[in-house]
Amino acid sequence: MQRRIDDFIRFLAVERGLSEAYQISVHQTLQSLSNWMGKSKLVITEIGTDELSDFLNQRKAQGLGTSSRRLSTVHLKIFFRWLAAKGDIGMDPAEPLQAAKPERKLPSTLSVKEIRNWLETIPIDQHLGRRDKAILELFYSSGLRLAELCAARLEWLDDEEGFLRVIGKGKKTRLVRVGSDALQALANYLSNERPNLVKSHSSSQIFLSVRGRPLTPERIRQIVKRRAKLAGIDSQVYPHLLRHSFATHLLEGGADLRVIQELLGHADIATTQIYTHVSIKGLKDTHRKFHPRG
Repeated sequence: MQRRIDDFIRFLAVERGLSEAYQISVHQTLQSLSNWMGKSKLVITEIGTDELSDFLNQRKAQGLGTSSRRLSTVHLKIFFRWLAAKGDIGMDPAEPLQAAKPERKLPSTLSVKEIRNWLETIPIDQHLGRRDKAILELFYSSGLRLAELCAARLEWLDDEEGFLRVIGKGKKTRLVRVGSDALQALANYLSNERPNLVKSHSSSQIFLSVRGRPLTPERIRQIVKRRAKLAGIDSQVYPHLLRHSFATHLLEGGADLRVIQELLGHADIATTQIYTHVSIKGLKDTHRKFHPRG
């Protein structure tokens, strides 16, 4: 079994050209299967659909999440399809496997009041206060993904019209609206703080570190968490939380779902529709809390 796994990973790397991260993920699944087979005293020719289902059920019992089990199912399918094509096994036992249905988790959001209090607590007269406030204002104003904010360049910002050009998933370009508060925060940062961060090697990315380099995704995560902690926000905070809040507040304010889809850069309206569930949940919670017979 170990030889087959090694050969398959080599096949993924050399002939399929798949990433190292994907190879590692597949290897982990197949190694777990190999260990399970060893404990069950099974060889590869004895593995059928029922045995693979038992393996996946055991992984579920061990706490493996739905998305990870779906990925494991894909790994098993491509592995056993490869074995069958090579003639190592007679039939493909993984072909009938059904992937676990994805769990639809509602995204977390902050209230309008929580975000307002958060943004207003950032002291812009302190070192990097203007930069950090501009980051948070832009996240919330435009619903940007973390990678989009990291990549944002000066030449992509139209401060007169209030738009920013961003390159999203699949290298698709879109225009996002930048609100008045975010524009003001950006102007303050660009005029009074960014010039002090610029070094000879600096590029045109809007947000720079103290060394004059573009801020990394990890550094921005740290900034968001630190500013939330200083504002007294106890809940788990991360950059995407501001994107979720942006979309939810637009919907609650009466914005059309198609417009929100365009602003978020979602290719499929179904992805955007999750925010309707968030909004409905909020209505239920409010009704239950305040109605005398809720």
